[in-house]
Amino acid sequence: MPELPEVETIKRGLSKFCVHQKIRKVEVACEKSFIGPKEVVLRREIIGFRRFGKALVIDLSDGVSMMIHLRMTGQLIYRAAGQGQGESLMEDSFAGGHPSESFVDTLPNKQTRVIFEMDKGTLYFNDQRKFGFVKVLPTEEVETDKFIASLAPEPWKTRPEALYEVFQRRSGSPVKAVILDQKVIAGIGNIYADEALFYAGVHPRRLCGSLSLAETAKIIEGACKAMDASIESGGSTMATYVRADGTRGDYLEKFAQVFRREGLPCMRCGNEIIKIRVAGRGTHVCPHCQKEDIGASSASVAKGGSDD
Repeated sequence: MPELPEVETIKRGLSKFCVHQKIRKVEVACEKSFIGPKEVVLRREIIGFRRFGKALVIDLSDGVSMMIHLRMTGQLIYRAAGQGQGESLMEDSFAGGHPSESFVDTLPNKQTRVIFEMDKGTLYFNDQRKFGFVKVLPTEEVETDKFIASLAPEPWKTRPEALYEVFQRRSGSPVKAVILDQKVIAGIGNIYADEALFYAGVHPRRLCGSLSLAETAKIIEGACKAMDASIESGGSTMATYVRADGTRGDYLEKFAQVFRREGLPCMRCGNEIIKIRVAGRGTHVCPHCQKEDIGASSASVAKGGSDD
């Protein structure tokens, strides 16, 4: 799933290609993927990109904006006019979101839901599972939109004391379930929850009421460090997905300490990373570095689970 660092990377990447271009044509291949009248965005100039948690906002001229949420499998792919496919795309195109062959495939394809034709290129919104969306709204209403208005501060602006108070109110809940709540901390998804908890030495099943203020601060610090490293690495963008030699890469290999490393040795202690299920999510943990016995739930832990 594209998470906050991936959306931040997309914001930065598309800003280089799309700002000051006008939208000349909009094609909607899936009605549920586009909310609002497409005519409103026609002939509008793209003046900037913003991000709120995992949501991307494209601001257009004359007070119109589009909010885009990639959800689980969304992608935004920009191709300069006249582009085909293949490794030559690296120079003049940009792709980010859920990494797949669509980054370098012929477009549009069967996963393409919305197409924006602009002055110098085309922006494709792809979404395999159709959970994402593009929503048209007045620029002045962006920050009061129900989805955006409900977001808590992001990790960089979350005070340990404020999060600790939340933990005390939700004392009987597993810590991973709570930090995944976008109304508690905006932008933390499955990847960064696992990485933050490993950094803090906290087991994902620890009950919130058992956590100290110092541990709470370490969780926030770990989330910030993992997200900063992901943004620095380029997130799940085409430049990271397609290596210079043409092979396919995994941006997680640049910063992940536990996520998708089950069966491999812990980089801290050498013990094996395992995968369990917590709060309905596939969860990666080092049993040695993240002890479960302090305030752990009595519920059984099942092996396996989805990464979604």
